[in-house]
Amino acid sequence: MYKLNRDVLYLILKEFKNDKKTLYSCLLVNKPWCEIIIPILWKDPWKFLKRGKEKSLFNVIISYLSDKSIRKPLFDYVNYCRHLNLNEINEMIKMIHEESEIKKEIINIFINENSKFTHLYIPHQYDYQLHLIPGVKRCLSDLQFLSCHTSINNNLLNGLLELCKSIKELELFIEKCNNNYGIINLIEIPKNLINIRFLTKQYESIDKPFYKILENSLNKRANNIQYFTIIKQPITNILSTFINLKRLELELGDYFNTTWDCLENLFLPFLQVLIARCIPIKILTSLIKNTNGHLIEINIDRIYHDEMNNKLIIQTIHQNCPYLKYLLLLFRNINIVELDNLLINCQYLEGLYILTNDNIYADNIFDWDYLFDILSKSSPSNLFKFKLDYDEGPTLEQLKLFFDKWRGRNPMLLQTNQYLACWNKLLDFMDYYKAEGIVKKYDLCESNFDDFEWIQENY
Repeated sequence: MYKLNRDVLYLILKEFKNDKKTLYSCLLVNKPWCEIIIPILWKDPWKFLKRGKEKSLFNVIISYLSDKSIRKPLFDYVNYCRHLNLNEINEMIKMIHEESEIKKEIINIFINENSKFTHLYIPHQYDYQLHLIPGVKRCLSDLQFLSCHTSINNNLLNGLLELCKSIKELELFIEKCNNNYGIINLIEIPKNLINIRFLTKQYESIDKPFYKILENSLNKRANNIQYFTIIKQPITNILSTFINLKRLELELGDYFNTTWDCLENLFLPFLQVLIARCIPIKILTSLIKNTNGHLIEINIDRIYHDEMNNKLIIQTIHQNCPYLKYLLLLFRNINIVELDNLLINCQYLEGLYILTNDNIYADNIFDWDYLFDILSKSSPSNLFKFKLDYDEGPTLEQLKLFFDKWRGRNPMLLQTNQYLACWNKLLDFMDYYKAEGIVKKYDLCESNFDDFEWIQENY
């Protein structure tokens, strides 16, 4: 049997880095496969960590503490790690072990002469002086991502400023009070900073003078910033300075302020990805018109809009986004016809996430027959990834008609929220159409709508 070159096999398996089930199953193929997959999984061992399963990971980590340990690790797991997540380590210690000196010992396991980290996550009110650990400068010399709180200990912050000159991504959790104004240096010092996330607690007030200074500090990086996330409406006009922005993520954290006027005349000519939650539809319509047709992903969620605004946003998208690949949007019954226009005008569309409900404002009965008829008739050849979010889903007969019309097309990936009626029949039904080659993969779940072979890391 032909054997794949090890480097080629690594490149293939690395493509499944976000697919836990596939990676775990491949571990059992043989020893060479296992030797390739373990470093992939341990690059960020916290990513797939489930609550209640911390002890298994913790046992692997503490096995490094003693040379006399009965169970020696089969692999050098810790040195495969590129994400030093002190949040997870802290929580793990609290749940499983009395802190005492164990925190210091575990940190020293990770920070050693063989480790190299690209991502560093620092917990709230963290007081351990990382910058004083021998070898830390080498361990963090390739650091690209930093996550911390704006109330960070001053000694730790000053130490980090020397270690974080190379970061490209900065995630700041902005506190209500006790903010460290020195955090501004984390924005101004790194020369390659292109991705910034300002995160705040929903419905919590902010320290406006500090927030304004924080926004103004971005002026020095305005031309470099390509990715920006913000939860609160900006105080300044900082968004208008991001002329090279590629990805913008907005989420209203305060329902008492729903204007977002700062977006109305915003011109972002290179914007490719727009993610908006709880942002007024009228404002988003204006923003999409001012993106020069480069948008390839639009995600609009958690905002009520009536039939007229729903029609307007759909029309705006298919008239201004010819290269669109992925779309999440509410479609009202009366505007399903606009979906037909969207499918015709957006020929590069690959993934469609359809919301058919909007809490108490949802239409009483959704016309699944009409929707499925349009999808089977007008979907461009690239479109085969579907997510359906509904209060009352289609019947088995409606699904059957849709799948039968889909024959001969690219096998679809389908994810829905849980279908309660005839559950066992539905599973058998989906398996049948999977065997027929009409459905490549399906996922029927209640609320876990994680990325379903979509694209997030491409941007």
